[in-house]
Amino acid sequence: MARQEELRLWARVASLYYEHRLKQTEVAARLGLSQASVSRALRRAEDEGIVRITVSTPAGTFPDLEDAVRDRYGLHEVIVVDPGHSEREMLRNLGSAAAFYVESTLDRNEVIGISSWSETLLAMTRALHPTARPAGSRVLQILGGVGNPVGETHASQLTRQLAEPLHADVTMLPAPGIVGSRATRDVMLADPYVAEAIRRFSEVTLALVGIGAITPSKLLASSGNVFTAGELDQLREKGAVGDICLRFFDTEGVPVTSDVQDRVISMELEQLREVRRSVGIAGGARKLEAIAGAVRGRWVNVLITDAVTAAALAGMGLNAASAEDEDLARVGSES
Repeated sequence: MARQEELRLWARVASLYYEHRLKQTEVAARLGLSQASVSRALRRAEDEGIVRITVSTPAGTFPDLEDAVRDRYGLHEVIVVDPGHSEREMLRNLGSAAAFYVESTLDRNEVIGISSWSETLLAMTRALHPTARPAGSRVLQILGGVGNPVGETHASQLTRQLAEPLHADVTMLPAPGIVGSRATRDVMLADPYVAEAIRRFSEVTLALVGIGAITPSKLLASSGNVFTAGELDQLREKGAVGDICLRFFDTEGVPVTSDVQDRVISMELEQLREVRRSVGIAGGARKLEAIAGAVRGRWVNVLITDAVTAAALAGMGLNAASAEDEDLARVGSES
């Protein structure tokens, strides 16, 4: 048991450090102690209950949910945002969180892979702030960005809006995401500009991807980079629930093999898994199964999603068929 004199000293050290905001070196000088003694005193003050440290969670943050999802699926990082009261608000919150993640974690000489045709990723680029980031970064399209004129403008805008505030070079993938046949795909892959972009897939250090449901978003559908209704039915019959870069997987994350995949021009799922940081950005009830498949398959190792979806993923009383589907449906999102 500590002596009264020791308790008095620990309390004095704690008061100077926490209440008077002195540095440990200043406390040591004031009391004639070594800095090591001050450090030990602060630890003992906590042990004895003289100091009790609490963390007050700000409104709109969900650290417990983040921990639960991260631990359950073995992810590197999980960021959970407020779903808001509408699709648009959730989209904006996801984009803002993703933008801050990029701004605060970007390293030197990053090669940033980004998928096309995603409203969530576009919201991210709109939220980015110009910053003097480390030199040498490159932004690379990892899903073919050629489609109808309106959609193609979107894909190009998405890529360049990411590169501009980061002062990064750009490598476009000048091909459609889906072509009409395997033979056409082989011809496209022989193009030197397409081949150069695909060669760089192995260099990606940070991948930013949307997670798509089996039913394409309006944006993807308008781009022309979609499969037919019959082809989507075939994928459903094989168990597909979602995709990343038009590479489909089932609810357990197992890739779904199909002839239609031979017509896709994008990063392969196995390549994505090798990326040091693969960030999936998606939320909403419509995408719950797809997001679950993506994290179970370890196709992403960082997830940015909304609180309702995170609760479902964590198994905290919510699932795709629960009584709270009405709340989930309220915050469904587009790709």
